[in-house]
Amino acid sequence: MDWLGAGDYEFAREVLQRGTAAIYLIAFLSTAAQFPALLGERGLLPVPDFLRTTYARRQPTIFRWRYSDRMLLAIAWGGAVVAAALVAGAPQLGPAWLPLVLFLLMWGAYLSIVTVGQTFYGFGWESLLLEAGFTVAFLGSSQAAPPVTVVWLVRWLVFRLEFGAGLIKMRGDRSWRDLTALYYHHETQPMPNPLSRYAHLLPRWAHRAEALGNHVAQLVVPFLLFAPQPIASVAAAIVVLTQLWLVLTGNFAWLNVLTIVLAFAAVSDPVAHAVVPAIPAEASAPGVPAWFGGIVLTASALLVALSWWPARNLVSRNQLMNASFNRWHVVNAYGAFGSVTKRRFEVVVEGTDAEQPAAQDTVWREYEFKGKPGDPRRIPRQFAPYHLRLDWLMWFLALGAPDTRWFGVLLTRLLQADRRTLRLLRTDPFDGAPPRWVRARVFRYRFATPAERRERRVWWMREDVGVLVRPVSLPPEGRGPG
Repeated sequence: MDWLGAGDYEFAREVLQRGTAAIYLIAFLSTAAQFPALLGERGLLPVPDFLRTTYARRQPTIFRWRYSDRMLLAIAWGGAVVAAALVAGAPQLGPAWLPLVLFLLMWGAYLSIVTVGQTFYGFGWESLLLEAGFTVAFLGSSQAAPPVTVVWLVRWLVFRLEFGAGLIKMRGDRSWRDLTALYYHHETQPMPNPLSRYAHLLPRWAHRAEALGNHVAQLVVPFLLFAPQPIASVAAAIVVLTQLWLVLTGNFAWLNVLTIVLAFAAVSDPVAHAVVPAIPAEASAPGVPAWFGGIVLTASALLVALSWWPARNLVSRNQLMNASFNRWHVVNAYGAFGSVTKRRFEVVVEGTDAEQPAAQDTVWREYEFKGKPGDPRRIPRQFAPYHLRLDWLMWFLALGAPDTRWFGVLLTRLLQADRRTLRLLRTDPFDGAPPRWVRARVFRYRFATPAERRERRVWWMREDVGVLVRPVSLPPEGRGPG
C-alpha cells in the first residue's frame, strides 16, 4: 500500500511518538506519586467506594474487578517503563505492530486510571492524552512509512483542540470579545509560574495584542493546518509559538507541551530540513505493508465516524468544553477558559496545637501547598508539564466548585497527620505531629505592584475575605500519625 504512506513525515512521526510517550511517562509518574493519597484505599475519594456505584461498574477500567494501591502502582510503574522505552525509540526500530501494541497498552492502562480518577482526573488534558496515545499508536515503526490518514487525523485533533478553544472563548465571555481578558488572566489563572506576574504587569495595549493574537492563532490558523506545504508547516509553527508563550507564563500541566508535540503532524521533512539541515529531507522508509494498512484504515474509519459528535459540537450554540462522547475518550471536544475570572481567591488551611482555638493567644500555622499561592513572599514555581492535582482542585474550591467532598477528608487527614497526604504539600508546620485543630480561610490575592514589591518584598498582596471552615478537631482516639 504505497499510496497510504506519507514518506515525507518521518521527522513528524519521531516527534509525535516520542513526545506523546514522554507525556505518558510524566502522567504515569504523577499517578504513582499522587494517586494513593488522593484516591487510594485511604485516599480523599477512595476508588473502592467509587467502584460500588452503578455508574462505575459500567466503565472501561481494569479496576472494575479489583482495586488495591499495590495494583495501581504496578500499572503506573509498568506504564512508565513502556513509555520510557518509546521515548528512547527502541520499539520504533522493530516491526510496525510493536509500537502499535505498546501505545495501545499505555492508552488502556491510563484509561483505567482516568476512569476511576473522579474529580482529580476530570481535566481536558486527560482526554487529550488518551486520544493522542490512541491515534499516534497507528503511526507504525521505521520499517513502514507513516500512514497519511493518521497524520491527517492528528492534524484534525489539533484543529479541534485549537478551534474549539477559540470558539468557546468567543461564545463564553465578553472580555475575550472586547480583548480585555488578559487584563486579568495571568493573575487569576489556576497556578501562576515565576513569569506570570511580569506578564500581568505588561501594559494594557500588550494584553489586547495578546488577546487578538490568541484569536488569530485559534480561529484562523487551525484551518491552515490542512493547506499544502509549506503553509501547513507555517501554521504549525504559529501554534507552537503561541503554546510556548503559555508555557512561559503559566502552569497548565501537559496541555501546552502536548499541543506543541501534536502540531508537528503538519511539519513535513523538507520544511524541517530547511530549518534544521541535520534533519533528512527525504524519507528512506518503505511503503505500508498490506496487513498494517488494513489495521490503519480500519482505525482511521473508526476515528472519522466518531468525529461526527465533536464536529457537531463545534458548530453548536451550546458548545461543550472538554467533553468526551464515548467511554474510551477517543475523538473528544476541547476548550479552555471560556470565561475569565477577574478576581483571585485562595483557600488557606491552617492548624494549631492550642487547647482552645478561639483563645486570644492562639497561634495558627499555615499549611503550604507546592504550587498554589500561599505565603505572599514566595515566588511561584514552574511545575508544568507535571500536574499537581490537589493544588488545581484547591483553585476550583476557591471558585465554589460543587464537588467538595474531598476537602473535608483532607482536613481530617491533616488532623491525623497522615504521611501520604502531607507528602502532597510543600510544608507541614507541625513536623509530622497532628494538630489539635484545623480551619480554612479565604483570602483575595493580587500580584504586588513594582512599588509594593520593592517596599514589602512580597510577590502577592492578600486580604482576608472570611472563613470557609470553622475550627474542627478529632476526638482524642482519632488523632495520631497516619
